[in-house]
Amino acid sequence: MRILILGAGATGGYFGGRLAESGADVTFLVRPKRAALLAEKGLRIQSPHGDARLAVKTVTADTLSGHWDVVLLSCKAYDLDESIKAIAPAVGPDSAVLPILNGLAHYGALDAAFGAGRVIGGLCHIFSTLGKEGEILHMNAIHRITFGERSGGTSPRTEALAKAFAGANCETRHSPEVMQEAWEKYVLLAPLASMTCLMRASVGTIMDTGDGEALMRETFEECATVAARAGHGPRPEARDLALGFLTQKGSAMTASMMRDLEAGGPTEGEHIVGDMLRRARAAGVAAPMLRTALAHLQAYEIRRKA
Repeated sequence: MRILILGAGATGGYFGGRLAESGADVTFLVRPKRAALLAEKGLRIQSPHGDARLAVKTVTADTLSGHWDVVLLSCKAYDLDESIKAIAPAVGPDSAVLPILNGLAHYGALDAAFGAGRVIGGLCHIFSTLGKEGEILHMNAIHRITFGERSGGTSPRTEALAKAFAGANCETRHSPEVMQEAWEKYVLLAPLASMTCLMRASVGTIMDTGDGEALMRETFEECATVAARAGHGPRPEARDLALGFLTQKGSAMTASMMRDLEAGGPTEGEHIVGDMLRRARAAGVAAPMLRTALAHLQAYEIRRKA
């Protein structure tokens, strides 16, 4: 199986690097500057699960040719349109596109570009970032990628992908219920992003305020109700896990969206919080916390662009 990874950043670079480390046929589609750095220093991973320095294959937009079996997409949502254009030449009649973006809104754009039959369901759980010299810094023990057919069950192509990942130094979940799992991650991520951005604070700091836990729980319940209306309400174990993360006293956890916001950059606010709110309104679910969080993020974007 030939696998093309868009970019070699903190997420795609990590999972693509682990695949390459195991001997899988992996190529990274990168910009010329990143290609030069990878050629000089290799793809470098620093992780609690073991460091790696790998010589990897790269292509750039002007050298990309032919079709790949799987194209793994891990961009930020605000780069989605450009990313679709970048990978389009690599997607053929028998190719599969595996997005591991946050949220769910990207599926509509990918389906429109490539056809729903080519787009596999996917998500990941990892806390990683790029270091000052372009190295991938994996910050905790979690490094899981999940994929499967969006219609449910498994297929020869997802089984082949699972086989490709079988030797990689990461946790792989070949799920027959991938969209249920995607919704469960979304129901955790949307309140985490909403509240840490709104409060400009970590989960632990929010829990130390008078009403922080109550507000966090209210935001979670809004999102869980939206998921239930869509037929994917969080299962008891997922609910307990999410609320455990969202209300953990002393936790330093924040959403990556808050870190983007504090750095003065664009955010995935419309893709994560905005999409959840639009789904709430379409389903007739009252969502005052999501409304407040989205207005806050929109005001930030207005000021940033001005």
